[in-house]
Amino acid sequence: MQETRQNRIARLLQKELSLIFQSQTRMMRGVMISVTRCRVSPDLSICTAYLSVFPSEKGEEIIENVNANVKSIRYELGTRVRNQLRIIPELRFFIDDSLDYIEHIDELLKK
Repeated sequence: MQETRQNRIARLLQKELSLIFQSQTRMMRGVMISVTRCRVSPDLSICTAYLSVFPSEKGEEIIENVNANVKSIRYELGTRVRNQLRIIPELRFFIDDSLDYIEHIDELLKK
């Protein structure tokens, strides 16, 4: 029961975070941020979001910028999901480098 609720809330947060990042990155030409995965703690107090950044060279810079603005992102998320959630979870962002890893493996297999 609890795991199903966690998954539903994680999907909701992933959708809303992706919309927030989509609206914010329209101003930045040539940068695309997608939320690949969200995980919510069992007590629903912490949300860990994994971001995929294109181009990947700007990944560290984007993550530092996102972590510096985590309070404003949480506030905007709260305004979007205030009718579905009582407590807005604390947000933690990490780079999802799985696509770079897959690309590296493909290069090695081609050699």
